Amino acid sequence: MANKHTIVLMQTSQNRSTRTFMDYSSVTQAMDGICGLYERKLKELNPATRNITYDIADLYNFIDGLADMSALVYDHSIQAYLPYDRQWIKQKVFQHLKKLAH
Repeated sequence: MANKHTIVLMQTSQNRSTRTFMDYSSVTQAMDGICGLYERKLKELNPATRNITYDIADLYNFIDGLADMSALVYDHSIQAYLPYDRQWIKQKVFQHLKKLAH
């Protein structure tokens, strides 16, 4: 999944106007982008806190709190994007953070 173009689709609230997407050149970069999105949200909510820490459950709650989140990952063998759901994203984010920790 290293060099597979990935598009993360998300909707932050029930309002359809909050639909957006983020574009990445790999699944790893996409997972890093999702973590960064959550970290920016934490900084926004806690502007006076210099060092913000969180665990995987907090990140999962953030992902689950979004109205919608999914990913499209390009598969070179079929020359098409394959859809993945929120659970897959949570699994990949966990694997990504686990790699960073070691």
